[in-house]
Amino acid sequence: MIRLILAAVLLLFFAGASFSADLESRVTVLEEILKKQQKTIEEQRELINRLRTETAAAGKAPDKSAGEATLYTPESDYGPDAKEGNRLVVSGAWGDFFRNVKNPAVTFVLNSFYYSSNVSERKLKSRGITGYSSVGLDQTKGFNIDEASIALFAPVDRYFDLFGVLSFKEEGSTIEEAYFYTKTLPENLRLKAGKFRSNFSVHNENHPHDWDFADAPLVYRGFTGRDGITEKGAQLTYRPSFPFSPLIGVEALQGENDVMFNRNSSGGPHAFTGFLKGSHKFDEAAKIYFGPYVVHGSTETDSVAGGTLFRGDSTLYGFECLFAWAPSKTRSLTLQGEYMRRNQSGDLLNTANYAIDHLSRSQDGIYIQALYQVDKWRIGVRYDRLNLFLSDYSVSGIPQRFHNPYRLTAALEFNPSEYSRFRLQYNYDRSGGGNPAYGGGSETNHEVYLQMVFAIGAHMEPKGQRD
Repeated sequence: MIRLILAAVLLLFFAGASFSADLESRVTVLEEILKKQQKTIEEQRELINRLRTETAAAGKAPDKSAGEATLYTPESDYGPDAKEGNRLVVSGAWGDFFRNVKNPAVTFVLNSFYYSSNVSERKLKSRGITGYSSVGLDQTKGFNIDEASIALFAPVDRYFDLFGVLSFKEEGSTIEEAYFYTKTLPENLRLKAGKFRSNFSVHNENHPHDWDFADAPLVYRGFTGRDGITEKGAQLTYRPSFPFSPLIGVEALQGENDVMFNRNSSGGPHAFTGFLKGSHKFDEAAKIYFGPYVVHGSTETDSVAGGTLFRGDSTLYGFECLFAWAPSKTRSLTLQGEYMRRNQSGDLLNTANYAIDHLSRSQDGIYIQALYQVDKWRIGVRYDRLNLFLSDYSVSGIPQRFHNPYRLTAALEFNPSEYSRFRLQYNYDRSGGGNPAYGGGSETNHEVYLQMVFAIGAHMEPKGQRD
């Protein structure tokens, strides 16, 4: 009996010793694991601090939101809230990627629409704006693809950023924009060069898929062509430290716009712009942007009237104003207006009999628009008018008389997300009546657009001077 008790005691002793040794071994393993994890955490902290230091040295504030990176677009110094700049917001895993790796942000945008009109397609092709431009509407009834575009942006180094837009249409592709801009010039100076949309106005600098309506205002169609002024050239801007955040800019352009200048331009730059903009932020919700501009250049165009060629000088004066109120992301109001005056003087060649007359015209126009957003819906109205104060048009000293073109527009938008938009728009258009040689045709055009815009990729929203 005593032997059995001793055997049991010895068995319990050795079992306890074995359990204690095994527990000690487990604790040792856990301590090693914790040490390795602590080392990994310290390495990650060092990496984060190094990235923050490098970002600050490059003059870019790191985005603090998890999984989201903010890249800055070329016009980041324009507009009433210049310190925010134009942001390219890249979310999710891509945000982590673009934050740590210098790769270009890429987006693909499809701009398409369905079009209906009471005017025949044949007449639409030649329906310009009487007395202003004989360029017709380049669209067909039914389904249309305005363009598909690929936009790319990336910093080159600490001195330059690079931006480009490739535009694809059914008839071919083109480089819509491709330019660099500086980041380190002194005294708030910035240089931009390449091919770009001129920044003389808010509307002109925006791409068609960013417009507030499916089509351009009448003053742009009549004075610069539907797509505005996009040119090869250079731009220099300066922002002095004065009230109202003034922005002074000048541009030297090749001058290839086929309405305002010369589509076959050669011999060096012969078009120039200058603009002075001011902005003021009333509070966190309301801001205003305003200022004058001038565009001047040599002109050779066949857009004055059918069967003619105009050679001379053109000058465009303008003033724009934009008020934006946005108390929340789901509610906003935008009021925008722009006045333009065009002066032209030169020779008007009749291409049929080669007779040359002197053309002189001073014309003006305006558009006023309002857009109100509630949640995912936005409603907009616009009024266009030409010959507002001026209608001086003479050929060889003989005054020409035209009707006053105008248009009324209403639009309703549904934006399921920031990547898609559906817009229903109606135009009551009375801009094309009168002499057919001057772009006339049916006096009233009842137009209906159903526009659909989609974007994929790294979401880029270059709003230019509005930011």
